[in-house]
Amino acid sequence: MSLPELRFASGPSGPANDPARNPPYSDDAELLDAYSRAVISVVETVGPAVVSVRVVNDRRNGAGGSGSGFAFAPDGYVLTNSHVVHGASRLVVSFADGNEVGAALVGDDPATDLAVIRAHASGLPTAEIGDSQRLAVGQLVIAVGNPLGFESTVSTGVVSALGRGLRSRDGRLIENVIQHTAPLNPGNSGGPLVDSRGRVVGVNTAIIAGAQGIGFAVPTSTAAWVVPKLLQTGRVRRGRLGIAGRDRPIGRSRVRFHELAADRAVEVVSLEKDGPAADAGVLPGDWIVAVDARPVRGIDELHRHLTEWAPGSPVVLTVLRWKQKLDLAVVPQPS
Repeated sequence: MSLPELRFASGPSGPANDPARNPPYSDDAELLDAYSRAVISVVETVGPAVVSVRVVNDRRNGAGGSGSGFAFAPDGYVLTNSHVVHGASRLVVSFADGNEVGAALVGDDPATDLAVIRAHASGLPTAEIGDSQRLAVGQLVIAVGNPLGFESTVSTGVVSALGRGLRSRDGRLIENVIQHTAPLNPGNSGGPLVDSRGRVVGVNTAIIAGAQGIGFAVPTSTAAWVVPKLLQTGRVRRGRLGIAGRDRPIGRSRVRFHELAADRAVEVVSLEKDGPAADAGVLPGDWIVAVDARPVRGIDELHRHLTEWAPGSPVVLTVLRWKQKLDLAVVPQPS
């Protein structure tokens, strides 16, 4: 009885052994070396701007937590997470060279989990801010922070999803976050998520306990409009619609049919019962394409429109519902 013969999809001269498609191991080593050099370059560029943030709470006999942050202006301004510094009595910032200084809270926004503090220092190295809207799923990203007190810790991964929604510790929904696979630990919160060119594309904010390879970061597109308001007034005042949404692309045929000015929208995922949007007739599944005739290309743009809202004044939401385009008058509530 003869044994069955193993048949390979490709013989010795087929694609499986084609040097053009499968380079020798030396080429693989060169690729790994190039990857390592890219990560090293990023760490050398961004590392000096990354700080450790220690929180002291006098109401708890000095007990507090810690997190990370990064300087974005040489005169002491540091970006971190709201949940790291909210309610702190005192703040201490530690730099890569071991120097420690006090810091003061400039402002925080729990809705986006972002905060700005100012270290009592000047001439700080700063991180370059990149454009998170250019990110693509599968793109290399690098997290730098101070998890569990280990300073300047580096981890790498890829962008695994964009436009996620995430519940913060106080139950608020943080919208439009970046999901990535760079390992994070307690203390990474507030540290930068950077691309392969050393540009910050997100602020690391959370992990899912018990899950591996799932981290989240607030994109720099959100920070771009939140930070100026924190610097001006210490908080972000916005109208509240009472919806949870996510960014969605609109097909070309639908754009032409409705004569839309943009090819992206915000899909309404859920509504607060008796909230402003629900009272106005907005339904789950509606796609918000404009506010007061101004295009809405995503969650960040919707929030920016609502920060310009005057309390008590209605806004007109233009929504797509199946084949209909509807204008609905909504009176947002102050947040």
